[in-house]
Amino acid sequence: MPISMYQASVPVFRHGLGTLSHILRKGEAHARETGSDPASLVGARLAPDMLTLAGQVQRASDTSKLALERITGVTAPKMEDNEASFADLLARIERTVMFIDSFAEAQFEGTDATPIELKLRSFTPVFTGASYLLTFALPNFFFHVTTAYDILRHKGVPLGKLDYLRLQES
Repeated sequence: MPISMYQASVPVFRHGLGTLSHILRKGEAHARETGSDPASLVGARLAPDMLTLAGQVQRASDTSKLALERITGVTAPKMEDNEASFADLLARIERTVMFIDSFAEAQFEGTDATPIELKLRSFTPVFTGASYLLTFALPNFFFHVTTAYDILRHKGVPLGKLDYLRLQES
């Protein structure tokens, strides 16, 4: 039985955003337990030319909601990218999940062949809905989720693979 565009997007984005919430909560708890400044984690980055933890969460949020907008034509909510605390980041994820949860499977019917054109600086790739989701949107989304995990792990937050996969109780 073939997998639908809905199945390949909505539950996958929802799970990944749940992972982000889980690791952010662990990061905040770690800061409290160690007496470190939570803002230093929110502003941490792996390299000078990379986004901060906040930027990674913002891009994961944007990637998921804009992917669904491009695939279905339903306008995604605008968010200001001004999150400065764990509470702000968790609230943004919650707003993103509320948008994702508003979709019905029927809204994705026939979207696998819908043309999607992106404007990326001097490059303008054109995808089908399916190729956009599977070769651009999902890899981009998971790049930012993974980088957020990596930032927290690098800063000493006790995270493991099971935290990323969320196979245990969160």
